[in-house]
Amino acid sequence: MSNAVEKLKSLSISNPWSNPWFETIAVAQARAKRRLPKSVYGALIAGSEAGLSMNDNLAAFQELGMRPVTAGQHATRDMATSVMGQPTSMPVIISPTGVQAVHADGEVAVARASAARGVPMGLSSFASKPLEDVIASNNQLFFQIYWAGDKDSMSARMERAKAAGAKGLILTLDWSFSHGRDWGSPAIPQSIDLQTAIRHAPEVALRPAWLLHWVRSGALPDLGVPSFATDGTSPGFFDAYGTWMGTPPPSWADVAWLREEWGGPLMVKGIGRVDEARRAVDAGATAISVSNHGGNNIDGSPAPIRVLPEIADAVGDQIEVLLDGGIRRGSDVVKALALGARAVMIGRAYLWGLAANGQAGVENVLDVLRGGIDSTLLGLGKSSIAELSPSDLVIPAGFSPPPAHGA
Repeated sequence: MSNAVEKLKSLSISNPWSNPWFETIAVAQARAKRRLPKSVYGALIAGSEAGLSMNDNLAAFQELGMRPVTAGQHATRDMATSVMGQPTSMPVIISPTGVQAVHADGEVAVARASAARGVPMGLSSFASKPLEDVIASNNQLFFQIYWAGDKDSMSARMERAKAAGAKGLILTLDWSFSHGRDWGSPAIPQSIDLQTAIRHAPEVALRPAWLLHWVRSGALPDLGVPSFATDGTSPGFFDAYGTWMGTPPPSWADVAWLREEWGGPLMVKGIGRVDEARRAVDAGATAISVSNHGGNNIDGSPAPIRVLPEIADAVGDQIEVLLDGGIRRGSDVVKALALGARAVMIGRAYLWGLAANGQAGVENVLDVLRGGIDSTLLGLGKSSIAELSPSDLVIPAGFSPPPAHGA
């Protein structure tokens, strides 16, 4: 009996909760929910207001069908590509997410996992681990920056990223400050002090494995954001957040300034309109990510996969187009590529893997996606992701909204 069959047989008769390996992202999410305190898990699944955009990010993928073939499939499938000059073993990269307190190793574990799977990583300015520690584990790192503070402070953060060896910059512009955002999200404490610990003690007591993990690490979850700093200090999350909220939003001239100041590959994250995609091209960006911040921007904004085709058609020959939002399966990745994306970025999926099983859990998530991409390419009769096109999909009428005015 083959090793693969033996593995499947052992999984089928074992307790799925006792086996650290999981077969789907849905199982990773279920394990994260089972392991994390309620408020910590709630922060991972929150969206804006009524959660319309967050839910549409998932529903839109389910509306797209596939056109499989029945014979003549290729024995091997090529999934390799590149993003902003960095090779990636498959068309998936790690999207930057802030304060990964679901696991004591946080962003360092994610960096190790993505490096082990040959995948570049985006690191948030609001990361819980210092930039230098993370890049030591994955030198294919893109540093994410918000338009926060004055230009001198932003230049200092970019210089720090350059000195550490970051290969590119991600400018995130797809997050507004709606007072109705974070539907279902718990209040985030300013710090983990005695009063906070007492208030959250009942829910933490219900998750003893998570508590024991942190006790063994010798630390408590830290809400400092050392990668935001430029002077050796580690500001608190809300200090950094307040700086960001208090900074006037950038113009496209500001984006062009940042691109010139950085002097290397730049991704503008948060594009949802053709006219803005063209402005990103004019500003000198290397790449854009079609995104609504995982449903955390203005609620009611369409799922990125709905507006991807018009954006890719308009600027795909001038700039790298990525998609961020709603990726849960390898087939989702294939659908995005068929509609014009060069690659996708994942967020919640790898955080669930991190919560479920640390570095190995993130590797597991990437393996699940790789396997799903490969089997979908097989079913579609493709030898490479480069062969994908809209003709491989069944796209319902009205799937995409009318182009925005001015697009």
